[in-house]
Amino acid sequence: MKKVLVIAAHPDDEVLGCGGTMARLSAAGTEVHIIILANGLTSRPDFDESQAAGALKVHHERAERAGQLVGATSVKVLGFPDQKMDTVPLLDITQAIEREIERTQPDTVFTQHGGDLNMDHVITYRATLTATRPMAGRCVRRLYAYEVASSSEWSFQRFEPRFHPSVFFDIGDTLETKIAAMQVYESETRAFPHPRSPEALRAIARRWGSVVGVQAAEAFELVREIQ
Repeated sequence: MKKVLVIAAHPDDEVLGCGGTMARLSAAGTEVHIIILANGLTSRPDFDESQAAGALKVHHERAERAGQLVGATSVKVLGFPDQKMDTVPLLDITQAIEREIERTQPDTVFTQHGGDLNMDHVITYRATLTATRPMAGRCVRRLYAYEVASSSEWSFQRFEPRFHPSVFFDIGDTLETKIAAMQVYESETRAFPHPRSPEALRAIARRWGSVVGVQAAEAFELVREIQ
């Protein structure tokens, strides 16, 4: 992998899904880019519209800092409406992703899993598959889907496609970097036993690690690979 593009619906999804993998790849010399489709925060019932600009600026600065921790070359927030991406034509989202693929020229893309509880994740998955369709001359050779704690497992395998991981990245050396990057998102972290707590994130990584014989791992479903 020479260039990787991580596509996330919301600020924090990119760290929850593949923070350890991004840190591992960037440390090995891979160029990692992150795009976050929705603005985050604005769907919350306690969100203060009068302070929207300042709150979003802080949230997006946190995305930048989290990206720096995992070694990302660039982090870009596109600003689609939070938890309302189903109100936007899928074509608009797909074309926005296509523009970012043209800008970054990745050989590998990581995106949300399509069977998640969160509808923004589902739309992100669908738009990514459309934007990366394997036509002649396209740069993307590998497409992976990642899970997000407090969304993927909370669908309880009731939605298709179900998450069936087939590729595992050893993050034994970068798990704590992932935890540190997640802690940057102060408004998104939760206390144990919430799945986004540091304790739960370590347990998830240890559990996947135990499945494949390493200390800690992140799990991905390979959607497509062109050899």
